[in-house]
Amino acid sequence: MANIEAVTDADFQSKVLEADGPVLVDFWASWCGPCRQVAPILEEIAAEKGEKLTIVKMDADANPVTPAQYRVTGLPTINLYYQGEVVKSIVGVRPKSAILAELEEYTA
Repeated sequence: MANIEAVTDADFQSKVLEADGPVLVDFWASWCGPCRQVAPILEEIAAEKGEKLTIVKMDADANPVTPAQYRVTGLPTINLYYQGEVVKSIVGVRPKSAILAELEEYTA
C-alpha cells in the first residue's frame, strides 16, 4: 500500500496549490467512521495512480483554517486541486470505481 503524506495549514500552499500536477486532498478526522472506510480506497488509488496523481490527507480538526477556506462542512471530503484550484469535490464515502471515474480526466 502507498503511504499517504499528511499536509497542514502551514504547508498546504506549497504542497497542494503550487504542485505541478493534480493533488487529491482527503479531509478527515480521527472520530469520523466513514473517513476510516475511505482511507484504504485512497491508498489503493495512490498505489495505482501515484505517477499521475498526488494524494495527501489533512486532519480537519488539527488544521481548521484550510477546510474553512474551502467550505468543507462534511467529512470525509475529497477535493481534487489542479493548478491551484478545486476542480472536483467528493463528499462522503464512494466506491473505488466511482472515485476513479471522477478523477479520470486528470489521471488518464
